Amino acid sequence: MIRGRAGGSGAIFNLGEAAVTRATVKLTTGEVGHAIVLGRHPQKASIVAHLDALSQLPDWVQVIETDFVTPALAKQDAARTRQAEETEATRVDFFTMVRGED
Repeated sequence: MIRGRAGGSGAIFNLGEAAVTRATVKLTTGEVGHAIVLGRHPQKASIVAHLDALSQLPDWVQVIETDFVTPALAKQDAARTRQAEETEATRVDFFTMVRGED
């Protein structure tokens, strides 16, 4: 169940249900990784669980950070910037509009 708050700080209400996919993997070296992803994506959940398990190995920490985390954060930041630019392009400044009264 997805829950929300009216205005971000009001009373909690149930918004609706969402499907999630969980995965747990155990590497041959003994590390266990877990993942929960929004939606029905078993392969994605398995990949994330493997990354979680590998991140417990010192040799893999930098590889995961460099090859997966940093590019994903950059892509997310670019999407937010693009959305902000698109939103700004449609902004209306009501203080500069003429009211029709002379």
